[in-house]
Amino acid sequence: MNLNLFNTHTLAGRLEIIWAHGDFIANRGRRGYRIELYNLGSFFAEIWYNPENDYISLVRGFTSNKALEPYIKQVDLMEMFDW
Repeated sequence: MNLNLFNTHTLAGRLEIIWAHGDFIANRGRRGYRIELYNLGSFFAEIWYNPENDYISLVRGFTSNKALEPYIKQVDLMEMFDW
């Protein structure tokens, strides 16, 4: 699975891919959302969940290091990379 193929799926399809193939890394909160980070091998994905209305608002995949910055204090992401 690559990021381009992942992004062609519906929100429900992206969720299924994450739950079947993703490795949970960490979670964080932002503006009332619980955001979960998953490793899918060649990219990362976030699930944006609003517990107030029990609704998943966003499922996004990315490869950007900048998008990983909010998680740096929670987990050592460097050990996931082959250096």
